[in-house]
Amino acid sequence: MSSKPFRIAIIGSRGYPHVYSGYETLVKEIAERLVKQGIEVTVYCHSHLFKTKPKTYLGVKLVYIPTIRSKTLSQPVHSFMAFWHAGFSRANVILALNAANGPFGLIAKICGKPCAINVDGLEWLRPKWKGLGAVYFRIAARMATWFFDTIITDAEAMRKIYMEKFGRDSVVIAYGAYVKKSRMTPLIRKWLLNIEDYYLIVGRLIPDNNADIILKGFVESNSTRKLVIVGDVPYKDDYADAVKSEKDPRVIFTGYIKDPTELAELYHNCYVYFHGHEFGGTNPTLLKAMGYGTAIAALDTVFSREVLQEEKYGYYFQKDPESITNFINWAESHPEEIKSRKSITRDGIGTKYDWDTITSLYLSTLKNHIPKTG
Repeated sequence: MSSKPFRIAIIGSRGYPHVYSGYETLVKEIAERLVKQGIEVTVYCHSHLFKTKPKTYLGVKLVYIPTIRSKTLSQPVHSFMAFWHAGFSRANVILALNAANGPFGLIAKICGKPCAINVDGLEWLRPKWKGLGAVYFRIAARMATWFFDTIITDAEAMRKIYMEKFGRDSVVIAYGAYVKKSRMTPLIRKWLLNIEDYYLIVGRLIPDNNADIILKGFVESNSTRKLVIVGDVPYKDDYADAVKSEKDPRVIFTGYIKDPTELAELYHNCYVYFHGHEFGGTNPTLLKAMGYGTAIAALDTVFSREVLQEEKYGYYFQKDPESITNFINWAESHPEEIKSRKSITRDGIGTKYDWDTITSLYLSTLKNHIPKTG
């Protein structure tokens, strides 16, 4: 007689199979792999984001929960209801994503349901969460350390921060990436680009990604290459507007790029990728750049240094335009050094950032670090 399947409920993303950001990618990658291993996975979805609502997709069970359509309230309201639903479900364990869901671990406790949470980054330090938003994220992160059976961080540096600030240890499970090589170089001609004749920035145009500082440093440099900036924000924003107001003819704004093949080719064929993300642990965009074999210049943070293994796979700049300018002027006169670095960058992915490894770590953590249910 076969044993009962191990059942996992996942809460905290917008849903599956939609892929918007890092959380949704994480859900997609691990859920599909877990189902293939005989694990029963249920993903809680924001109802209004799905025109059709199948009960399952590729073996993953789907539950659609309504919520308020609000930038700040949609996820907390959704999570509140989803936790109650999961609490009375047959799930053996709840996996939550985002420290904002910290308070809802109490619901799991009330329902007697073991729970783990991936707390992600230092949301309370991000400029977009000023005032009450920052206060909420800081309190929610602390509450996560009270109510959840296991805390998951995606970087050793983040584990240390949670130890120092909240006195709570965590299991470190990194984010994942794929190793890929260029297959359709002509796609970059859409923006009148040639191989290695441009620098690249990818990310939302928000203050903590520091596109403005990189842009200023580039404009002041002596480079004849272009700077391609991929990304935007889906709302009216003074910061984004200020960045996009730059008139230097070397600067190209592509906006959002939805075609993953086009985006991959921009990574593959750039001269150097600039990574200005300031807060968070293992950043998906940085990993993507590594997997695609770019030369990488990153803002000098403990998180970037962990992923890039200090100077082994990356260069670093400080948070000021002059540092950017100095690096670009150096890079312009050292093409062989840049070429040599690009040739080894993919090696940094290894097994640590492999999705199969990551899925196995999540499964063992959820089985072994959570009290068993009957």
